[in-house]
Amino acid sequence: MLRAVASAAILILALTAQASTTPRPARLAAIEPAGPSTITLRASSPSPQGDGLAAWQSIYSVLTHPRCLNCHTSTSYPQQGDDRHRHLFNVVRGPHGMGVPGLVCATCHQRANADSTGVPGGPGWHLAPLSMAWQDASDRAMSAGELCRALTDRAKNGGMSGAALLSHHEKAALVLWAWQAGLREDGTARTPPPLTHDQFVDATRRWVAAGMPCP
Repeated sequence: MLRAVASAAILILALTAQASTTPRPARLAAIEPAGPSTITLRASSPSPQGDGLAAWQSIYSVLTHPRCLNCHTSTSYPQQGDDRHRHLFNVVRGPHGMGVPGLVCATCHQRANADSTGVPGGPGWHLAPLSMAWQDASDRAMSAGELCRALTDRAKNGGMSGAALLSHHEKAALVLWAWQAGLREDGTARTPPPLTHDQFVDATRRWVAAGMPCP
């Protein structure tokens, strides 16, 4: 009996000694969560070139509208209506864009719209010079790039700088007429351009400020 107790005691001591020599796993240090990182997102600003090209597309939508294109023809005659048909009565351009003797523009087109008859009017009514034609020989409007390059060519546009083009769009009587186009002969209002005049001038100002880029 004593021998069994002694053996048990020796076994317990041996196990205790082994446990004390077994390396304990290292205590893991607590990992502190990193503080929230601050990420600043800055809205990218459009480049002057990009803003200028966007402004030009707005300008182009006006210049190729019938209110403008009907008098910026490449033909020997003016056009009429939203369908841009040939002017009635066989009216022709003439040497200076004002018709020919006996049928000059001012014969019918007075200094203001004649809404009772449907004849439009404005100061100095005439066609734009052929150098400022905004359609091709097939009666199609020029592309945005073609029209832009024509408009900015000072050999074609009457020597106008960007500032002069802005002033022309803002103040010229026949440009303003496009937004005050009066009534057709059936008493309905003529269709205005897709922008207001203020929007058109603002687009021109932004385009000029960006250096008048062309697509």
